[in-house]
Formats: sequence, structure tokens, C-alpha cells
Amino acid sequence: MNTGRARSTPYDGDAVVVLDDIVRHACNSGASDIHLEPKRDRMQVRFRIDGAMVEHRSITPELGPQVVSRVKVMARMDIAERRLPQDGQMTLELGLSQRTHVRASTFPSSQGEKVVLRILRQQSVHAFDRLGLRPEVMRRVREHLAAPQGLIITCGPTGAGKTSTLYAFLQQIDTTKINVVTLEDPIEVEIDGITQGQTNVRQGFTFAGGLRSILRQDPDVILVGEMRDAETAGIALQAALTGHLVMSTLHTSDAVETIVRLVDLGIEPWIVANALTSVLAQRLVRMVCPGCRDGATLESDLWDGDEVLLPSGSPIVRPRGCIQCHRTGYRGRTGIFEFVELDDDLRDMIKTKAAAREYRELLRKRNVQSLRRAGFDRVVEGVTTVDEVVRVTT
Repeated sequence: MNTGRARSTPYDGDAVVVLDDIVRHACNSGASDIHLEPKRDRMQVRFRIDGAMVEHRSITPELGPQVVSRVKVMARMDIAERRLPQDGQMTLELGLSQRTHVRASTFPSSQGEKVVLRILRQQSVHAFDRLGLRPEVMRRVREHLAAPQGLIITCGPTGAGKTSTLYAFLQQIDTTKINVVTLEDPIEVEIDGITQGQTNVRQGFTFAGGLRSILRQDPDVILVGEMRDAETAGIALQAALTGHLVMSTLHTSDAVETIVRLVDLGIEPWIVANALTSVLAQRLVRMVCPGCRDGATLESDLWDGDEVLLPSGSPIVRPRGCIQCHRTGYRGRTGIFEFVELDDDLRDMIKTKAAAREYRELLRKRNVQSLRRAGFDRVVEGVTTVDEVVRVTT
């Protein structure tokens, strides 16, 4: 599938003009990334739109290396180095008032150098009430954000929207009366009223070292972009026990895996049990394009273990594909969530190093909404599809 108009003719001509045109089309399509992929007889250009890869156009085999060289020059890379990966940043002037900032990465492959360009947009913070949280979950999250201390974790894979959720959380806090400090890699959105720091591993400015420094800055609220190691997690948990509200992310699949991971990092279970207050697991699902959806009914029951989450005959929608959605059938994304608050029972289980299955059994008995169940609710509402929910929750 392609990104709209017919693109059977490969790019040819001037590398400067071609690169500008590719980036311009990517920006207009709402793409987050541009992939320049070397093939035997061409260089394939693909965009990542709403989390999915979409073909755009190809570049002639003669012009492809010139476009790569253009990227290297603009991103201040070594133009002669083709054997090692390189990283850099560049800014393109695409119009009288359009400056586009791009992070570039090269990777040597058997067919030549592959380039990925991440478009760095100065985005606005998502409104808290537009994340996709249920009203009851929104109310409970606000209560945790109003607490004087504790650790709140959002979890999920890369690209699940975890940082965007934390930014939305910050918008619920009155920063005029407290000191909010963040440590990120990189800073994705600049927010007025708070102090934002960015790690620099090459210079020795790590998450662990930066977090220690933040604790000497008299913070009330701390946002740590990611807990990448045991040292950072340990410092964050200790901070959450000593009068600080801490927010961070983990690359874990759900709330249970988050709890187990923290204990497996070697942190004392009693510290995890007393510092961690809530976990919000999340995924982003693509929404069915409103311009080309078809109505349908579910042909068979959908199960999760021994529970029917969606019975046959349920009304659903199916994607078709049109120009507006780049023939994908989807347009835009929204979140699905699993929210778990720690209580005395869960804390006791943490202290005794309970197994993951024991946590899951307790949450099931309490009817805590899983990610898949949350996703199927959005299917019934006509927001997304069964295939999309299964894709992001498997």
C-alpha cells in the first residue's frame, strides 16, 4: 500500500530536492519515522504512520547513495564511514516558516546503508481527559497524583505512549506551588513551570547520577523518563519513600510483570511494597478511519483464558481503506489501559515474593480490567478492530 497518489515512478534527479520532498511528504502524512531501505535494484522509502509501516516510493539505485550522503552531511556524520552505524541530527528548511528537526541513524546492511529519520516535532501535551482513560480510572489516577509521595509507573513496549501519559499527568499538578524536576532521554516536549533535564551518557550524565543530583534540588515531584537499571530503580523507590512523588516508566508488558521486575532487580521487597502506589499498563491501538468503515458482527466468541470477553454476534466495524487513511483503514490512535493500585494484599504478596500467576489470579478475582478486555471494549464502541487489539496485546 502507498501513501496516497500513484508513486510507481522512482525518485530521480537531485539528492537535495529528493530528500526535502521525502521529508515534506512524511510531515504532511503525520509520519513519525522515515525508512530509507537499500535493496538490490532500488532504495525503498517507507513511512511509519500510526505505528504501522506504509510504503511511500522508491529511489533509483544510482540516486540512493547520494541521498544517504546528503543525510550524512546535514547530520554531521562521517560521510566516508560506511562500515559502522552513525547517529546525528539535522534541520531542514522546507518552506518560508517551516523548519523540521530530524534525528538520523545509519546502519550498515548487506545491501548498503539503511537510514532511519525520526521527525522531532515540538508537540503539545495530550490533555489528560483525551488519553482514553475510563472516568473511574481518571478519578483514581488524580488521587494518586495529589499524594505527597509514592511511585507511579506507566509500562508498555516502546511506542506505547508512556511518556505522553506522564506529561499529561504533570498537567494535573499545580506547578506554581511545588518544585517539579524531570530527567529524560530525550526531552520530548518542553513544559512551562518545571525544570527538565536530559541525560548525556557520553558525558557521564546517567539516569542514576542525574536522579541523585535531582534529590539535592529540593524536589516535590520527580519524573524519571525510564528506569533502565537496578540502580536507577532503587534510587527512585527510595525517593518515593522519603516524601517525593515519583513518576517513571518500565518496558514491561503489564502491572504484574512490573511488580515482578522490580523485585527481580534485587530491590528489597519491602521497599517495593511500600513505595509503589500504582501501575498503569498501556498500549496504543489504531482507530478505524471514519471515512471508510464498514459495519459487521463478530462471527465467533473471543476468549481470554476461560472467560468470554466478546461474544459472537457483537456489533463491530471493519477497516476498508481510502485516500484519507493512506489505504490502511485506520486513522489516528488511542490508548487502552490496565490500572492496578497497590493495597495491603498486594503489598503482602510482594513482601513474600509471590509468583506472577498468584498476582494474576488475585487481579482476576477482583475483576481488574486487563489490557485485552479494555481493548475489546473499544471494539464494541466501534473505535478499533479485533485484529488491532490482538496485535498490541499478544
